This record gives sequence, C-alpha cells and structure tokens, in this order.
Amino acid sequence: MAPTDEHPQVDQQASPSGTTPPDPPGAGVVAQGGRMPRWLPRAMVLALTLIAAFQLGSWAFHQLTGLLINILISFFLALAIEPAVSWMASRGMRRGLAAFFVFLGSLILTAGFITLLGSMLAGQIIKMVEGFPDYLDSVINWINAHFHTDLRRVDIQDSLLHSAWLRKYVQNSATGVLDVSGQVLGGLFQLLTIALFSFYFAADGPRLRRALCSVLPPARQAEVLRAWEIAVDKTGGYLYSRGLMALISGVAHYILLQALGVPYAPVLGVWVGLVSQFIPTIGTYLAGALPMLIAFTVDPWYALWVLVFVVIYQQFENYVLQPKLTSKSVDIHPAVAFGSVIAGTALLGAVGALIAIPAVATLQAFLGAYVKRYEVTDDPRVHGHRTRNSEGLAARVRRLLDR
Repeated sequence: MAPTDEHPQVDQQASPSGTTPPDPPGAGVVAQGGRMPRWLPRAMVLALTLIAAFQLGSWAFHQLTGLLINILISFFLALAIEPAVSWMASRGMRRGLAAFFVFLGSLILTAGFITLLGSMLAGQIIKMVEGFPDYLDSVINWINAHFHTDLRRVDIQDSLLHSAWLRKYVQNSATGVLDVSGQVLGGLFQLLTIALFSFYFAADGPRLRRALCSVLPPARQAEVLRAWEIAVDKTGGYLYSRGLMALISGVAHYILLQALGVPYAPVLGVWVGLVSQFIPTIGTYLAGALPMLIAFTVDPWYALWVLVFVVIYQQFENYVLQPKLTSKSVDIHPAVAFGSVIAGTALLGAVGALIAIPAVATLQAFLGAYVKRYEVTDDPRVHGHRTRNSEGLAARVRRLLDR
C-alpha cells in the first residue's frame, strides 16, 4: 500500500469557484518576475510635474518682479492719498474725479519742482563753464609761482583735445547714448505704470475692498477691513508728517541761504526739505551737499556756515520736531525704524527704504490691536535698579575663595 501525502497539492490555476485567489502582500513583485510596481511610474510623473511647476513659477516670479514692485509702490501711494480722496468724495464729488484732482495737483507740484531745480542746475553749469577759463588761469599761475614751471592754458587745452583718453571717452559716450535713451524710456514707462495702478487703487478702493471681502468669511472680513484702515492711517500719517517737516526744513534753510546771499535760495530750500525727509538715512547728507556746493562758489566760509546749520538743524529735528509730529502717526522706536530701512533696502532697494517705515508702523499697530498686554509689576529691576541683597561679581568670588 503506497503512502499517502500528508500535504495535498493545491491547484494554483483556479479555485473551486473559478476565480484566482488574491496574492499575499509583497508577492506581486515576485510573481511579476521583478518588474516595476504599478505606482512607481505615476509617482515619477507626479514628481516631475511638481518640479516643472516649481521651475515655471520661479521663472515667472523673476520675470514679473519689476511689475510686482511697481504694484507695491502703487498700493502704498494709493494708501497715502486715500484720506484726501475720501474727504473729497464725502463732500459729494465722484471718487474717480477726486482721485484725478489729487493726482493732477501732485503732478503739477512735482513738475514745478523739477523745472525749478533744472533751471537752477542749468544756470550753475553755464556759470561754471563761463568762469572755467579764469579759474584754470588762476590755478596755472599758482602752479607756475610755486613750482617754477612755465605752463600755459593753450598748451593744456591742446594736450587735452588731442589726448587718446578724450577720444576713447567720446567714443564710449557715443555708443552709450542708445543705452541711456533706453533707460530713460524704461523709467518713463515705469512711472506711467505706477501712476495708472495708483489711480485705479485710489479710485476703486471701495470696490477692491468689496471684492477682497467677498471671498472671506465675516470674521475675516472685519480683520481685513481693520488692517486696511490701519494701513491708510499710518501711511497717510507718515506722508503728511514728512511733508510738514519738509516744509519747516525748507523754510528754515531758505532763510539761511537768503541771508547769506546764496543764489537760488527758494529752490535750494525746497530741495533740502524734500530730499532730507523722503530719502531715508542718507537724505540729510544728500540734501545738504548741494547748498554747500553752491555756497562755496560764492564764499568758502558760507559753505562752512551752511554745514554747521545743517548739523544743528538735524539734531533739532531728531530730538524735538520729529517726536512731536510723528508720535501719533508713526509711533515706532528709532532703532526699529533704522532697522526696517536697512531691511527694506536689502530686500527691495530704494523702494524698500521708502516704504519700510509705514509698513512696519502698520504691522506694529495691527499686532498691537490683537496682542494681549498685562500690567507690569513694580519690581525695581524693571527700571534698571538692582536689589540690595544682590551680590556683585567681586563679592561672589571672595565668598567662593573663603570656602
């Protein structure tokens, strides 16, 4: 009698019901003879798609950086003129017409300032060119008297006109005319873009707020409207306080320059007021350099007087005038303001320096409305006073040595 098999053979082809039994976990790869899993191609396609989308988004962001910066500038300009436009609209004027009048007034003031400044610079350049031969003669006579030379102005002019350096400079200037023209056209187009976006933001401010709030729940709508209101107050307050300080600074420097007899005193006063207030950090030095240069052409001692007045007035403005005018509009610590200007410059250049202070003031005011604050204890250490039982470093060392 043949022995029976203790493990009966199982039919691997089909089950009694005619269906193939499911494979155990992990048996798919072995059963397929080491072929690629089904999910791996889809995962590779998804990863490649994500990488391509990231590269495309990064490329588009870099290409649109200039446009985004222009929109950011336009938004802050629209916030700055929002109080004036809203005031005119509340008096019955259409909002678009009010925004047009505000922009027209700003354009007239800017064009008038540029025209006056250009005429001043042109007059000074003509005066310097006309007096250059006499100045050159005085320099040559001084050199001949002190160094026992025999220089003549005619020889120097001939050597300059026939020098290789001058010819190379003229050639490079001629080839760079097209580049300068392109930069001028690009700058004009950028200014036009900023003006158009600013006008649309100012004229359609309520519509823009409604469109933004329509995609948010009611609780978020209140927060967005509150943030918008804070941004308008801080940006407008910053602009108007700076404008008032520019007016005071311009009048003060005009009185000094007029008393010294420096030409173009009104235009120089406007220059000092605007540049010192609306160019952060280095604006004061840029503003004072031009009046000093023109005063030096009248009398070198006048340039020294202008320098002394600029330094004294800057201290008066920093410690007396600015805290009183900006305490309610832009109440931020000077160190925070300086750090925000540096950070804005590092991120967006000159544009970041201009909008850094109102942006930080807006963020500070918005956080101050939601951050819970507590009453500070009367501990003397809060005011920088140490308690009596606190040991100094020397006392601690002696106590340790005594052990």
